[in-house]
Amino acid sequence: MQAPTVAAEIAVSAREIVRQYGERRALDGFSVEIPAGCVFGLLGPNGSGKSTFIAMVAGMERPEAGDLRVMGQEPSRALRARLGTVFQENCADPVMRTGEYLEFSGRLFGLRGRVLAERIAMLLARFGLAERVDDPVSTLSGGMRRRLEVARALLHEPDIIILDEPTTGVDPDERRILWETLTATRGRATILLATNDLSEADGVCDRIAFLQDGRVIAAGTPDELKRGLRRDSVRITWPGATAAAIETVGAWPGTGAVLRDGDVVHITADDGATLIPRVFALAGSGIRGVSIEASRLEDAYFQFIKRREARPE
Repeated sequence: MQAPTVAAEIAVSAREIVRQYGERRALDGFSVEIPAGCVFGLLGPNGSGKSTFIAMVAGMERPEAGDLRVMGQEPSRALRARLGTVFQENCADPVMRTGEYLEFSGRLFGLRGRVLAERIAMLLARFGLAERVDDPVSTLSGGMRRRLEVARALLHEPDIIILDEPTTGVDPDERRILWETLTATRGRATILLATNDLSEADGVCDRIAFLQDGRVIAAGTPDELKRGLRRDSVRITWPGATAAAIETVGAWPGTGAVLRDGDVVHITADDGATLIPRVFALAGSGIRGVSIEASRLEDAYFQFIKRREARPE
């Protein structure tokens, strides 16, 4: 996927941001630049700092140290009018009607009359909600509520669209509708996506930052981040894998990164079909499942995590 040509402009710039809650540092020297007009993904496990950072961009949190600029300005209440936000929790009042909720939200951004009515009608149609305009929000499915939240975020045509796990609870068809509509804004608006879904990010993002422990550990286009990976991605369900066994596999010729995630061992290899019989011989009867795929963004993420964990403090 090609990045937009407007990348010379920076929509969001963060330099050495720190934010602490009690003894825990949610952001610890967090630095990133997000080009204007692109779809930018923040990927990392829970607790890596994704939600804290986007809350700062939205002006809901303030850094304790470092410098944050959104469209060249410090985040402020006035700047919020140029942002569209979809957080993990749905905001719609369940007793309001679907169309009523969008009308109320539009008025908060100064929209009135024909302009507001036309935008509501257009977004309801685009997100497949036109027939539910007079229905209470409480009667909508979880996926419909997520679509409604995204419609609300797009009403005032924001410069930056902030999405925190927007497709949680959304089925594949609804996910397709969401992303077709959102990516149509590429080049006009900047989309900042926080997600745990690496396959989704690989498909929609122009640029991505991998987060761990409140820091950006790698950033680039999906292709840049995957560059240098072995050809095959092997996933082995191996509950009894020991550290010694994983070290042995990692030392075999043609094997790249080897990382355990719960009961699953992730391996990148030049030839997964040749690797698997050797792993079976090593593990005996301890293997519960095996799959081989082309290397993906997930493999790049695990490789960067492994490199960071191996780095001396």
